[in-house]
Amino acid sequence: MAPSPTKKSDVASVVPAWHPNLRIVEHLPDTKVVRTAFFVNGAAILVTITLALYFGYREWKLHEVNKQISVWQGQIDSDSKQSREAVALFRDFKLEEAKTNEVADFMSSKPVLSEIILRLGLVTPKKIAFDNLDFKETGISLHATVKGAPDRASGDASAYEKQLRSDKVLGPMFSSINLLAMRKNQSTGRLIIDIFLEYKKTDKTP
Repeated sequence: MAPSPTKKSDVASVVPAWHPNLRIVEHLPDTKVVRTAFFVNGAAILVTITLALYFGYREWKLHEVNKQISVWQGQIDSDSKQSREAVALFRDFKLEEAKTNEVADFMSSKPVLSEIILRLGLVTPKKIAFDNLDFKETGISLHATVKGAPDRASGDASAYEKQLRSDKVLGPMFSSINLLAMRKNQSTGRLIIDIFLEYKKTDKTP
């Protein structure tokens, strides 16, 4: 049996066309030189690298800042120790200075005792004999015995008080010179006198 003739339409459907149908887009060949996926992946990689560099730089800067802070803190700790030691030394110095100034003020507010003793020995009459000199904070207590009869000795004691008060050396050293007491020594019968020489008050003297 002779083969049946093939229809032209059937052959056309089996043999592909020699060029694509430009009206069917999905049948058109891909003519892109660089595909879109390449740009997407490249952009993602670039963003990742940029972020990694940024955060790496931030970490490095933070490390450097912490390192510098550590150096500064060490310097501060070292300086603080020296500062505390200097403050302690200065405080001790001020305490010692206060003590020294107190002694200096005390010495400057009081007459020189050796000068007083020498002057008393020079101006005191022979009829008056020192029994005791009591050096106190506010002045000098002079205890003496007046030779001679008690009735005349009282006049000599008053004259001696005035002599001390008017003396050109002793007078300016004291704010007052007073005869405080006169009493008779029962064993010797002589007159015993007590004279107090009060230091002058200055701005440094309380």
